[in-house]
Amino acid sequence: MKIINLGDSNSILNRFVAELRDVKIQQDSMRFRRNIERIGEIMAYEISHAFSYSTKNIQTPLGISPTTTPDDQVVISTILRAGLPYHQGFLSYLDNAENAFVSAYRKYKDRLNFDIHIEYIASLNITGKTLIITDPMLATGSSMELAYQALLTKGIPSHIHVASIIASRPALEYIQQKMPEDTTLWVAAVDEQLDEHSYIVPGLGDAGDLVYGEKD
Repeated sequence: MKIINLGDSNSILNRFVAELRDVKIQQDSMRFRRNIERIGEIMAYEISHAFSYSTKNIQTPLGISPTTTPDDQVVISTILRAGLPYHQGFLSYLDNAENAFVSAYRKYKDRLNFDIHIEYIASLNITGKTLIITDPMLATGSSMELAYQALLTKGIPSHIHVASIIASRPALEYIQQKMPEDTTLWVAAVDEQLDEHSYIVPGLGDAGDLVYGEKD
C-alpha cells in the first residue's frame, strides 16, 4: 500500500488542518465544516494526478484545442456522518463522480470497549471504477475496513483510494494489513497515539460532534 502524507510538504493545507485542531476556532462550526470541505477539495485535486488521462479535441469558438482530461469513472464513498462536508469538498472538484454512502457507528459494550457496526449502505455498482473512500478521521481503521467490505457487495473497483484528514499510526498499520496492496492512502496528518477511548491524540476531538452537534 502506498501512503501519501500531504502534510509533509508545506502548503495552505496545513493551515486548514491547524484550524480544525484549534479549540478556539472549533467553536465556529461553520468554519469547521468549511475547512473540512476545503481539505476535501485539495485532496480531490491531488488524487486526480493518479487518474488515467487521454487527449480529447475540444471545440472552441475559434478552433480545436487538444486537451488532456481524465478517463476514470470515479465513485466517491463517504462514511457518515462527519464525512458529509468532506464528501462535498471532493464533489466540488470531481463533479462528474458517482456517489456512495455507508453508515458506520461504534456500538459500546462498556465504557471503553466497542464494536463497529455497518447499518446502512447506498451505492451503485462500482465494478471497474475508481473508488475513493473518504472519512475525516482514521482512528482504529476498523470503520474504513468494514465500509470497504460493505462496498465490495456492489462490485470490484479497478483502484481504491482511501482519503482521511488525520490518521493514527495504529490505523495506518491496520489498514495496510486489511486492504489490497494496490490501495493508495492519502492523509493530511499522522498522529502517533490513540487514547483509552480510541480517539486520536492529539487529533481534534469528535469530528461528527464538531460538525453537527453532540449526540444524545
